[in-house]
Amino acid sequence: MPPTPATLAANPATGTYPIDHVLAAFAQGDVPALLGRVADDLDFRIDHYRDDADTRWQVATSKEELVTVLQRLATEVFPRGTQILHTQSQPLGNDWVLTQFQQRFFYAVQQREVESLTWIVSHSQGDQIDYFRETVTTIT
Repeated sequence: MPPTPATLAANPATGTYPIDHVLAAFAQGDVPALLGRVADDLDFRIDHYRDDADTRWQVATSKEELVTVLQRLATEVFPRGTQILHTQSQPLGNDWVLTQFQQRFFYAVQQREVESLTWIVSHSQGDQIDYFRETVTTIT
């Protein structure tokens, strides 16, 4: 039985879905744990809704490319890491999951502390994510 949304909000690492574990590893800066939950043939992309940010580099089709994206995110976007404020994952069927993800971080691009709400659609086989689409909807 999946955890309740309140449980996920309190501790995403207890989530049932691989995306919950990936987000927890990301927030903890645990790249090995994150990569352990990602398929070798990952299809990964981050988009920004109504933002002029150049996100062409936020794309990966393998673990090796994902490591490059993560390194750049660490220096250009999240130099001080991130804090998960809330996550809620909802199954869509056939191993697809929709996740609401809210975080707080020092945004190096704008040189200020921000909160961001994103939506992530993910797919997994077994315990590994093979599809990840994040849409950043707000940065306040």
